[in-house]
Amino acid sequence: MQNEKQKETVTMKQRFGYRAAMFCLSLLLCVSLSGLSGCVMEFDATTTTSDVGVLSPYQLAVQSGFEGSEEEWYAALRGASAYDIWLGLGNTGSEQDFIDSLSPTIQQYDITIQAEAGQAALGKAILSCVSIYADFDVTYRIGSHTFTEQESAAGSGAIYQLDKASGDAYIITNYHVVYHPDSDTPDGISDEIYIYLYGMEYEPYQIEVEYVGGSMYYDIAVLRVKDSSILAGSDACAVEPADSNGVAAGQTAIAIGNPEAQGISATSGIVCVDSEYITMISPDERAVVTQRVIRVDTPINFGNSGGGLFSAQGQLIGIVNAKMVDAETENIGYAIPANIAVNVAQNIIDHCADGTLNTLQRCMLGVSVEVGGSKAVYDPSSGMARVVERVEVSSVAPGSLAEGKLQAGDVIVSLELRGCTYEVSRTFVVVDAMLNARVGDTVTLHLLRGNTPVEVEIVVDAASVNAY
Repeated sequence: MQNEKQKETVTMKQRFGYRAAMFCLSLLLCVSLSGLSGCVMEFDATTTTSDVGVLSPYQLAVQSGFEGSEEEWYAALRGASAYDIWLGLGNTGSEQDFIDSLSPTIQQYDITIQAEAGQAALGKAILSCVSIYADFDVTYRIGSHTFTEQESAAGSGAIYQLDKASGDAYIITNYHVVYHPDSDTPDGISDEIYIYLYGMEYEPYQIEVEYVGGSMYYDIAVLRVKDSSILAGSDACAVEPADSNGVAAGQTAIAIGNPEAQGISATSGIVCVDSEYITMISPDERAVVTQRVIRVDTPINFGNSGGGLFSAQGQLIGIVNAKMVDAETENIGYAIPANIAVNVAQNIIDHCADGTLNTLQRCMLGVSVEVGGSKAVYDPSSGMARVVERVEVSSVAPGSLAEGKLQAGDVIVSLELRGCTYEVSRTFVVVDAMLNARVGDTVTLHLLRGNTPVEVEIVVDAASVNAY
């Protein structure tokens, strides 16, 4: 394992409502999908129904015997159902026959619209990604001699928050992109970090950034751009984070980053595993860390680190951070789920933006949880299967916030924090949600104790918060 620097589907009735106007739209779409919209066609009585795909609805009506202008034909449609119109075009059969006859058109329409929407969304996604470069002064000692060399690292980042008017932004990247274990700086963080926006990857457009804070264990760092005229005058935009708890195996996963330090580019694949744990050497090369990640077969290369992993809709589902490097392994890459990356980034901004701290501050409830049952559930709205777990308390740490509040065997159903409700359907939800907890906040847990619903409130105190 290696860090690498280097529509909801609607029913026919919902879509068409059996109204004439929408039926016309479906036929017009069929024409447009054939690449023939805007064409003027001549037709006569010899035109056959096999030409449906290249005729407008009015032309079809004329072919079926309608006499009058196009305006008169549209006026005649008012109050008619789509099924009535279908019959009026010379077809025979039941309403189900009518629906079945349109299914191929609707399927093609859905595929085309989703593809076009995805392309538009990904166009914005690529504008939210930046290439990152960090320089380090590293002093080496050989015997009694010392010498200093400058080393560089290349990676990627995603614009998390953006104020175009002022030219300010916060950028999420990997901690290991801006850290070197042998750097001459006190904390190992580069003191010379700069970025380029997509399409502006030339020296005159270099933007200097400052390190705000980070977490070596989560491998997330936050950078800040201040008062940049280059940023203010660009079309850059902030990412749109998705709820990564909804990520499912089989969905599209597009990595946008700076592979081989050659500038922003995109690669595509799918999610292989929606959530798993991997262990790797920490960036300081002294400890072994365990991280929860999304596994993908999207090609990941040196320099993709810190870049965004996006859904087909252009939403951020993760931050790329590692790949499997093995002669017998191909296309196994990893990304930190967006919920973790965003929660960690916001935590860092809240605690470190004023310069008093530079590390994530994590609150722990003091409970250990285990899986009391697990199954896959099919979601017809997305066409995906997702894993649902029964999350049970296995133990409560003495002296913790949870002592006297929770007990072994409790089933955690949901958690409320800062106006948000989290459905606890996976073991990691509680830990991820608590990244948003701040001193003084009240955490409300909805439990099942036996068969009895129980509500527990816990107030976060400073003793439960630690740098991580």
